[in-house]
Amino acid sequence: MVSDNTKIGTGLMFLGFTFLFLGILFLFDSALLALGDILFLTGLTLTIGVHRTLRFFSRRDRLRGILAFFGGVALVLLRWPMIGMVAQVYGLVYLFGQFFPIAAASLKDVPVIGGVFRHPAVEGFFSSFGRGGAGDRRAPV
Repeated sequence: MVSDNTKIGTGLMFLGFTFLFLGILFLFDSALLALGDILFLTGLTLTIGVHRTLRFFSRRDRLRGILAFFGGVALVLLRWPMIGMVAQVYGLVYLFGQFFPIAAASLKDVPVIGGVFRHPAVEGFFSSFGRGGAGDRRAPV
């Protein structure tokens, strides 16, 4: 059974992604990007819980990604949207890089796009993310 906080958090994350997409679509509109950032972070906190969110964003081995992501959020809020989004994307790739091979492996079984993810160049690209071999890969949260 999914709790109400998880349902609300998932909806807020979806709205956050929608506003981020619209902010990029409308040539890096800083108001839409800031709203998307706030909704995404609120939704993430409601979805996985306050304790797990704080634990995720306070790990020392991810300090570079955390600083880049929150620095990007601050730059977007200070109306420097293009530089802020570049910093956020770098921070997200650094934070969630270990998850990309897991997602790509599960997308190989999807009927329409599975062939794309089974292509050797795409497999090589996604296997370059994360650290170490396939045995120590796990979801980042």
